[in-house]
Amino acid sequence: MVKKIKVGIIGCGGIANAKHLPSLAKLNQVEIAAFCDIELEKAQKAAAQFGLPEAKVYENYKELLSDPSLDVIHVCTPNSSHAEISITALEADKHVMCEKPMAKTSEEAKAMVEAAKRTGKKLTIGYNNRYRQDSRYLKQLCERGDLGEIYFAKAHAIRRRAVPTWGVFLDEEKQGGGPLIDIGTHALDLTLWMMNNYKPKAVLGTTYHKLGQKKNAANLFGSWDPEKFTVEDSAFGFITMENGATISLESSWALNTLDVDEAKCSLSGTEGGADMKDGLRLNGENLSQLYTTKVDLNDGDIAFYEGEQESEADLEARLWIECVQHDTKPLVKPEEAYVVTQVLEALYESAKTGRAVYLDGDND
Repeated sequence: MVKKIKVGIIGCGGIANAKHLPSLAKLNQVEIAAFCDIELEKAQKAAAQFGLPEAKVYENYKELLSDPSLDVIHVCTPNSSHAEISITALEADKHVMCEKPMAKTSEEAKAMVEAAKRTGKKLTIGYNNRYRQDSRYLKQLCERGDLGEIYFAKAHAIRRRAVPTWGVFLDEEKQGGGPLIDIGTHALDLTLWMMNNYKPKAVLGTTYHKLGQKKNAANLFGSWDPEKFTVEDSAFGFITMENGATISLESSWALNTLDVDEAKCSLSGTEGGADMKDGLRLNGENLSQLYTTKVDLNDGDIAFYEGEQESEADLEARLWIECVQHDTKPLVKPEEAYVVTQVLEALYESAKTGRAVYLDGDND
Protein backbone atom coordinates (compact mmCIF):
# COMPACT_ATOMS: atom_id res chain seq x y z
CA MET A 1 0.00 0.00 0.00
CA VAL A 2 1.35 3.42 -0.99
CA LYS A 3 1.97 5.70 1.97
CA LYS A 4 -0.37 8.66 2.03
CA ILE A 5 1.08 12.15 2.18
CA LYS A 6 0.11 13.96 5.37
CA VAL A 7 -0.39 17.69 4.88
CA GLY A 8 -0.52 20.54 7.35
CA ILE A 9 -2.08 23.92 6.52
CA ILE A 10 -0.73 27.10 8.08
CA GLY A 11 -3.14 29.98 7.52
CA CYS A 12 -6.79 29.01 7.13
CA GLY A 13 -8.12 32.13 5.45
CA GLY A 14 -9.45 32.87 1.99
CA ILE A 15 -6.76 31.39 -0.24
CA ALA A 16 -6.56 28.19 1.81
CA ASN A 17 -10.32 27.62 1.70
CA ALA A 18 -10.81 28.72 -1.90
CA LYS A 19 -7.86 26.97 -3.50
CA HIS A 20 -5.55 24.75 -1.46
CA LEU A 21 -7.95 22.79 0.73
CA PRO A 22 -10.62 21.90 -1.86
CA SER A 23 -7.95 20.70 -4.31
CA LEU A 24 -5.98 18.71 -1.75
CA ALA A 25 -9.18 17.11 -0.45
CA LYS A 26 -9.81 15.59 -3.89
CA LEU A 27 -6.55 13.66 -3.87
CA ASN A 28 -6.75 10.05 -2.66
CA GLN A 29 -3.04 10.05 -1.82
CA VAL A 30 -3.42 12.96 0.63
CA GLU A 31 -4.57 13.25 4.22
CA ILE A 32 -5.03 16.77 5.58
CA ALA A 33 -3.99 16.16 9.14
CA ALA A 34 -3.25 19.53 10.76
CA PHE A 35 -4.57 23.09 10.61
CA CYS A 36 -3.16 26.28 12.08
CA ASP A 37 -4.38 29.87 12.25
CA ILE A 38 -3.82 32.72 14.69
CA GLU A 39 -7.64 32.80 14.84
CA LEU A 40 -8.27 29.31 16.19
CA GLU A 41 -11.88 29.32 15.01
CA LYS A 42 -10.71 29.46 11.39
CA ALA A 43 -8.50 26.42 11.90
CA GLN A 44 -11.31 24.54 13.60
CA LYS A 45 -13.76 25.34 10.81
CA ALA A 46 -11.32 24.28 8.08
CA ALA A 47 -10.50 21.07 9.94
CA ALA A 48 -14.16 20.18 10.28
CA GLN A 49 -14.72 20.65 6.55
CA PHE A 50 -11.53 19.26 5.03
CA GLY A 51 -9.57 17.37 7.68
CA LEU A 52 -9.31 13.86 8.98
CA PRO A 53 -11.64 13.09 11.89
CA GLU A 54 -8.58 13.16 14.15
CA ALA A 55 -7.06 16.28 12.54
CA LYS A 56 -5.27 18.58 14.96
CA VAL A 57 -5.71 22.34 15.18
CA TYR A 58 -3.20 24.90 16.39
CA GLU A 59 -2.78 28.62 16.98
CA ASN A 60 1.02 28.41 16.95
CA TYR A 61 2.57 27.20 13.70
CA LYS A 62 5.71 25.95 15.48
CA GLU A 63 3.59 23.48 17.45
CA LEU A 64 2.15 22.16 14.19
CA LEU A 65 5.63 21.79 12.71
CA SER A 66 6.77 19.75 15.70
CA ASP A 67 4.55 16.87 14.50
CA PRO A 68 6.96 14.40 12.85
CA SER A 69 4.16 12.62 10.97
CA LEU A 70 3.53 15.59 8.67
CA ASP A 71 5.21 15.40 5.25
CA VAL A 72 4.07 18.59 3.52
CA ILE A 73 3.18 22.09 4.69
CA HIS A 74 1.12 24.63 2.76
CA VAL A 75 1.86 28.20 3.83
CA CYS A 76 -1.22 30.39 3.22
CA THR A 77 -0.49 33.36 5.47
CA PRO A 78 0.08 37.07 4.71
CA ASN A 79 3.21 37.84 2.68
CA SER A 80 5.17 39.16 5.66
CA SER A 81 5.34 35.71 7.27
CA HIS A 82 5.97 33.57 4.18
CA ALA A 83 9.74 33.38 4.61
CA GLU A 84 9.81 32.82 8.36
CA ILE A 85 7.23 30.02 8.30
CA SER A 86 8.56 28.36 5.13
CA ILE A 87 12.16 28.29 6.39
CA THR A 88 11.08 26.92 9.78
CA ALA A 89 9.02 24.24 8.03
CA LEU A 90 11.89 23.22 5.77
CA GLU A 91 14.19 22.98 8.77
CA ALA A 92 11.54 20.83 10.46
CA ASP A 93 12.01 18.30 7.64
CA LYS A 94 8.84 19.22 5.73
CA HIS A 95 8.31 19.88 2.03
CA VAL A 96 6.73 23.31 1.50
CA MET A 97 4.19 24.82 -0.87
CA CYS A 98 4.12 28.56 -0.16
CA GLU A 99 1.50 30.85 -1.61
CA LYS A 100 2.63 33.61 -3.94
CA PRO A 101 4.44 35.94 -3.81
CA MET A 102 7.42 34.06 -2.42
CA ALA A 103 8.27 36.77 0.10
CA LYS A 104 8.15 40.51 0.76
CA THR A 105 11.83 41.00 -0.05
CA SER A 106 14.46 39.36 -2.22
CA GLU A 107 16.62 38.79 0.87
CA GLU A 108 13.84 36.71 2.42
CA ALA A 109 13.22 34.85 -0.85
CA LYS A 110 16.91 34.04 -1.22
CA ALA A 111 16.97 32.71 2.34
CA MET A 112 14.08 30.40 1.42
CA VAL A 113 15.99 29.07 -1.60
CA GLU A 114 19.07 28.49 0.55
CA ALA A 115 17.00 26.72 3.22
CA ALA A 116 15.56 24.32 0.65
CA LYS A 117 19.06 23.52 -0.64
CA ARG A 118 20.46 23.14 2.86
CA THR A 119 17.70 20.81 4.08
CA GLY A 120 17.20 18.87 0.85
CA LYS A 121 13.44 19.39 1.11
CA LYS A 122 11.22 20.54 -1.75
CA LEU A 123 9.97 24.09 -1.98
CA THR A 124 7.52 25.51 -4.50
CA ILE A 125 5.47 28.69 -4.82
CA GLY A 126 1.76 28.91 -5.68
CA TYR A 127 1.90 30.44 -9.16
CA ASN A 128 -1.23 28.58 -10.23
CA ASN A 129 -1.65 30.43 -13.55
CA ARG A 130 1.09 28.27 -15.03
CA TYR A 131 -1.39 25.40 -14.83
CA ARG A 132 -4.07 26.99 -17.03
CA GLN A 133 -4.56 25.21 -20.32
CA ASP A 134 -3.65 28.26 -22.42
CA SER A 135 -0.48 28.73 -20.37
CA ARG A 136 0.57 25.10 -20.75
CA TYR A 137 -0.10 25.13 -24.49
CA LEU A 138 1.81 28.37 -25.05
CA LYS A 139 4.73 27.11 -22.95
CA GLN A 140 5.03 24.09 -25.24
CA LEU A 141 5.10 26.34 -28.29
CA CYS A 142 7.84 28.44 -26.69
CA GLU A 143 9.88 25.37 -25.79
CA ARG A 144 9.51 24.00 -29.31
CA GLY A 145 10.86 27.24 -30.70
CA ASP A 146 7.76 28.32 -32.61
CA LEU A 147 8.26 31.93 -31.51
CA GLY A 148 12.04 31.88 -31.94
CA GLU A 149 13.99 34.17 -29.62
CA ILE A 150 11.50 36.10 -27.49
CA TYR A 151 13.01 39.56 -27.12
CA PHE A 152 9.96 41.67 -26.18
CA ALA A 153 7.10 40.81 -23.85
CA LYS A 154 4.29 42.41 -21.88
CA ALA A 155 3.02 41.20 -18.51
CA HIS A 156 -0.64 42.15 -17.97
CA ALA A 157 -2.37 42.42 -14.57
CA ILE A 158 -4.96 45.17 -14.97
CA ARG A 159 -8.24 45.44 -13.10
CA ARG A 160 -10.55 48.41 -13.63
CA ARG A 161 -12.10 48.35 -10.14
CA ALA A 162 -11.44 45.20 -8.14
CA VAL A 163 -9.64 46.25 -4.98
CA PRO A 164 -9.62 43.40 -2.43
CA THR A 165 -11.05 45.08 0.65
CA TRP A 166 -10.88 42.10 3.01
CA GLY A 167 -8.04 40.66 5.07
CA VAL A 168 -4.71 42.52 4.99
CA PHE A 169 -4.50 43.30 1.26
CA LEU A 170 -4.42 47.07 1.86
CA ASP A 171 -1.78 46.83 4.60
CA GLU A 172 1.69 47.60 3.25
CA GLU A 173 3.45 46.24 6.34
CA LYS A 174 1.87 42.79 6.05
CA GLN A 175 1.69 42.55 2.25
CA GLY A 176 4.69 44.51 1.04
CA GLY A 177 2.63 46.30 -1.61
CA GLY A 178 -0.60 46.34 -3.58
CA PRO A 179 -1.50 45.09 -7.06
CA LEU A 180 2.12 44.77 -8.17
CA ILE A 181 3.03 42.19 -5.54
CA ASP A 182 -0.48 40.66 -5.52
CA ILE A 183 -1.44 40.14 -9.18
CA GLY A 184 1.48 41.67 -11.05
CA THR A 185 3.54 38.84 -9.59
CA HIS A 186 1.41 36.29 -11.50
CA ALA A 187 1.82 38.11 -14.81
CA LEU A 188 5.57 38.51 -14.36
CA ASP A 189 5.99 34.86 -13.39
CA LEU A 190 4.11 33.75 -16.51
CA THR A 191 6.18 36.03 -18.74
CA LEU A 192 9.58 34.99 -17.41
CA TRP A 193 8.53 31.34 -17.57
CA MET A 194 7.45 31.60 -21.20
CA MET A 195 10.70 33.36 -22.11
CA ASN A 196 12.74 30.97 -19.96
CA ASN A 197 14.76 34.03 -19.03
CA TYR A 198 15.68 34.62 -15.39
CA LYS A 199 18.52 37.08 -15.74
CA PRO A 200 17.19 40.63 -15.22
CA LYS A 201 19.66 43.47 -15.62
CA ALA A 202 17.86 46.73 -14.89
CA VAL A 203 14.42 47.81 -13.71
CA LEU A 204 12.54 51.12 -13.90
CA GLY A 205 9.21 51.39 -12.12
CA THR A 206 6.42 53.77 -11.13
CA THR A 207 3.66 53.32 -8.58
CA TYR A 208 0.52 55.40 -8.03
CA HIS A 209 -1.84 56.00 -5.13
CA LYS A 210 -4.47 58.07 -6.90
CA LEU A 211 -7.83 56.30 -6.83
CA GLY A 212 -7.12 54.72 -3.45
CA GLN A 213 -7.62 58.15 -1.89
CA LYS A 214 -11.26 58.33 -3.00
CA LYS A 215 -14.11 57.82 -0.55
CA ASN A 216 -17.18 55.72 -1.40
CA ALA A 217 -15.51 54.61 -4.63
CA ALA A 218 -17.15 52.17 -7.01
CA ASN A 219 -15.54 48.77 -6.53
CA LEU A 220 -16.40 45.14 -7.23
CA PHE A 221 -15.78 44.22 -3.59
CA GLY A 222 -17.33 47.28 -2.00
CA SER A 223 -15.82 50.67 -1.25
CA TRP A 224 -12.60 50.90 0.74
CA ASP A 225 -11.45 53.05 3.63
CA PRO A 226 -8.85 55.49 2.20
CA GLU A 227 -7.17 55.69 5.62
CA LYS A 228 -6.42 51.97 5.51
CA PHE A 229 -5.42 51.92 1.83
CA THR A 230 -1.66 52.14 2.45
CA VAL A 231 -0.44 50.40 -0.72
CA GLU A 232 -0.34 51.51 -4.36
CA ASP A 233 -3.47 51.20 -6.51
CA SER A 234 -1.47 50.76 -9.73
CA ALA A 235 2.13 50.11 -10.74
CA PHE A 236 4.06 49.88 -13.98
CA GLY A 237 7.52 48.72 -14.88
CA PHE A 238 10.13 48.41 -17.60
CA ILE A 239 12.59 45.53 -17.27
CA THR A 240 15.66 44.82 -19.38
CA MET A 241 17.35 41.44 -19.32
CA GLU A 242 21.02 40.54 -19.57
CA ASN A 243 20.53 39.20 -23.12
CA GLY A 244 18.90 42.48 -24.23
CA ALA A 245 15.27 41.34 -24.02
CA THR A 246 12.67 43.81 -22.74
CA ILE A 247 9.58 43.29 -20.58
CA SER A 248 6.83 45.83 -19.93
CA LEU A 249 4.75 45.14 -16.80
CA GLU A 250 1.40 46.71 -15.92
CA SER A 251 -0.68 46.13 -12.81
CA SER A 252 -3.64 47.75 -11.11
CA TRP A 253 -6.49 47.12 -8.73
CA ALA A 254 -8.13 50.43 -9.63
CA LEU A 255 -7.52 52.25 -12.90
CA ASN A 256 -9.72 54.22 -15.27
CA THR A 257 -9.34 51.90 -18.24
CA LEU A 258 -11.31 49.40 -20.29
CA ASP A 259 -8.17 47.49 -21.27
CA VAL A 260 -8.58 44.87 -18.55
CA ASP A 261 -6.51 41.68 -18.40
CA GLU A 262 -5.14 39.70 -15.49
CA ALA A 263 -2.37 37.09 -15.27
CA LYS A 264 -1.67 37.21 -18.99
CA CYS A 265 1.28 37.93 -21.22
CA SER A 266 2.08 38.98 -24.77
CA LEU A 267 5.21 37.67 -26.45
CA SER A 268 7.14 38.83 -29.51
CA GLY A 269 9.85 36.61 -30.97
CA THR A 270 11.98 36.34 -34.08
CA GLU A 271 9.75 33.63 -35.59
CA GLY A 272 6.32 34.62 -34.32
CA GLY A 273 4.27 36.17 -31.57
CA ALA A 274 1.52 35.21 -29.14
CA ASP A 275 -0.83 36.86 -26.69
CA MET A 276 -3.59 35.96 -24.25
CA LYS A 277 -5.58 39.16 -24.74
CA ASP A 278 -8.58 37.58 -26.49
CA GLY A 279 -8.11 33.90 -25.90
CA LEU A 280 -4.78 32.53 -27.08
CA ARG A 281 -3.74 34.17 -30.37
CA LEU A 282 -0.69 33.39 -32.46
CA ASN A 283 0.74 35.61 -35.16
CA GLY A 284 3.57 35.48 -37.67
CA GLU A 285 4.55 35.24 -41.29
CA ASN A 286 4.12 32.28 -43.64
CA LEU A 287 4.95 32.19 -47.36
CA SER A 288 5.47 35.97 -47.34
CA GLN A 289 2.00 36.53 -45.83
CA LEU A 290 1.10 37.67 -42.33
CA TYR A 291 -1.22 35.40 -40.35
CA THR A 292 -3.17 35.48 -37.10
CA THR A 293 -4.54 32.30 -35.55
CA LYS A 294 -6.81 31.94 -32.55
CA VAL A 295 -6.23 28.63 -30.77
CA ASP A 296 -9.40 26.76 -29.80
CA LEU A 297 -8.96 25.56 -26.24
CA ASN A 298 -12.63 24.67 -25.77
CA ASP A 299 -13.20 27.63 -23.44
CA GLY A 300 -11.47 26.10 -20.45
CA ASP A 301 -9.44 23.28 -19.06
CA ILE A 302 -10.12 19.94 -20.75
CA ALA A 303 -7.53 17.92 -18.89
CA PHE A 304 -9.26 15.11 -17.02
CA TYR A 305 -8.18 13.16 -13.99
CA GLU A 306 -10.12 10.19 -12.70
CA GLY A 307 -13.07 11.14 -14.88
CA GLU A 308 -13.50 14.65 -13.49
CA GLN A 309 -12.69 18.00 -15.02
CA GLU A 310 -9.44 19.25 -13.54
CA SER A 311 -9.07 22.93 -12.77
CA GLU A 312 -5.75 24.75 -12.63
CA ALA A 313 -5.87 24.62 -8.82
CA ASP A 314 -6.54 20.87 -8.85
CA LEU A 315 -3.75 20.28 -11.35
CA GLU A 316 -1.34 22.38 -9.29
CA ALA A 317 -2.11 20.39 -6.14
CA ARG A 318 -1.90 17.00 -7.85
CA LEU A 319 1.39 17.66 -9.64
CA TRP A 320 2.90 19.10 -6.46
CA ILE A 321 1.96 16.04 -4.39
CA GLU A 322 3.20 13.73 -7.15
CA CYS A 323 6.47 15.66 -7.15
CA VAL A 324 6.82 14.87 -3.44
CA GLN A 325 5.84 11.23 -3.94
CA HIS A 326 8.20 10.58 -6.85
CA ASP A 327 11.04 12.88 -5.77
CA THR A 328 10.93 15.04 -8.89
CA LYS A 329 11.35 18.79 -9.31
CA PRO A 330 8.26 21.01 -8.93
CA LEU A 331 6.97 22.94 -11.92
CA VAL A 332 7.55 26.22 -10.08
CA LYS A 333 11.14 26.15 -8.91
CA PRO A 334 12.09 28.35 -5.95
CA GLU A 335 15.00 29.85 -7.88
CA GLU A 336 12.52 31.14 -10.48
CA ALA A 337 10.16 32.58 -7.88
CA TYR A 338 13.13 34.30 -6.25
CA VAL A 339 13.83 36.22 -9.47
CA VAL A 340 10.19 37.35 -9.59
CA THR A 341 10.51 38.74 -6.06
CA GLN A 342 13.85 40.32 -6.94
CA VAL A 343 12.29 42.20 -9.86
CA LEU A 344 9.20 43.27 -7.88
CA GLU A 345 11.38 44.64 -5.10
CA ALA A 346 13.49 46.54 -7.65
CA LEU A 347 10.34 48.04 -9.18
CA TYR A 348 9.19 49.33 -5.80
CA GLU A 349 12.66 50.70 -5.06
CA SER A 350 12.81 52.42 -8.46
CA ALA A 351 9.38 53.97 -7.89
CA LYS A 352 10.53 55.40 -4.55
CA THR A 353 13.84 56.78 -5.80
CA GLY A 354 12.83 57.78 -9.33
CA ARG A 355 15.87 55.97 -10.66
CA ALA A 356 16.56 52.72 -12.46
CA VAL A 357 17.72 49.83 -10.29
CA TYR A 358 20.50 47.61 -11.58
CA LEU A 359 20.50 44.01 -10.41
CA ASP A 360 23.63 42.13 -9.45
CA GLY A 361 23.07 38.93 -11.40
CA ASP A 362 23.16 36.61 -8.37
CA ASN A 363 20.27 34.50 -9.67
CA ASP A 364 22.19 31.68 -11.31
